[in-house]
Amino acid sequence: MRRKGFTLIELMIVVAIIAILASIAIPQYKKFQLKAKTSEAKSNIGAIRSAEETYSAEHDVYLKAQASPGTVPGAQAADWPADAGGFDDIGFKPAGKVYYSYWVGEDTTTANTNDNGTVVANDSVNIYIMAEGDLDENGGAGEAPALNANDGVFYASDEDPKINDMHPGKF
Repeated sequence: MRRKGFTLIELMIVVAIIAILASIAIPQYKKFQLKAKTSEAKSNIGAIRSAEETYSAEHDVYLKAQASPGTVPGAQAADWPADAGGFDDIGFKPAGKVYYSYWVGEDTTTANTNDNGTVVANDSVNIYIMAEGDLDENGGAGEAPALNANDGVFYASDEDPKINDMHPGKF
């Protein structure tokens, strides 16, 4: 008489194979998730740059914008603040929550500002749009702009639409 079914050894081998596959797949999946979240920063930097260029074309000035949200978000998305300073003035507001803190600064060696922080446009003014996020929560999250080496940081300028990664290969 033949018995049907699997032996204990066969079942243990299958469980071991599944464990090996999971140990490879889960870290890769998490890395893929982090990389996908960086697309938010790149997309929003492009939108902020476009909004700044539009504002500059109408008013002949670029505007600085304080870090929004003021604290660098971690792995959990943060709400965009109701009063986002300069971002409201240029007409930028992201859809939904954000994983990055954004701000716009200027090259202070060539820029002139008036009393309310407006950057006066001239031929040598450069603005920088920055995004900082601590998606893997390995430390460094805190008040922006911190530009912590543990965070994912992206930037672009008004002169060059290319979005640069300050820590390439991190995500």
